[in-house]
Amino acid sequence: QVQLVESGGGLVQAGGSLRLSCAASGRTFSRYAMGWFRQAPGKEREFVAAISRSGASTYYADSVKGRFTISRDNAKNTGYLQMNKLKPEDTAVYYCAVDFDSDVIPPRSAPAYDYWGQGTQVTVSS
Repeated sequence: QVQLVESGGGLVQAGGSLRLSCAASGRTFSRYAMGWFRQAPGKEREFVAAISRSGASTYYADSVKGRFTISRDNAKNTGYLQMNKLKPEDTAVYYCAVDFDSDVIPPRSAPAYDYWGQGTQVTVSS
């Protein structure tokens, strides 16, 4: 069992920045890949970014590439999503998730992930 708690969401103006955190507990953090997803009202949950167990491999959705950075600190059992140059279309509930099966290449599909956090709201005003 893994518990994930996201934090760092909020209201920000377009062009601003936020850093989301995902604190994990329950199992050894370095043994699973981590991903960030988001869901806007009336839309399906979509992939944002993912990072491998070691942090050596990262992947991004095209819509956030160059603006968002995923990272992790295995010593602190915490993952991060640094979001810069935010746009109104980034408004959504952001979720972190972990996957135990992948090794070098983390998955980009939501069903592949085993545990999810409760989400944190990010609102970007124009």
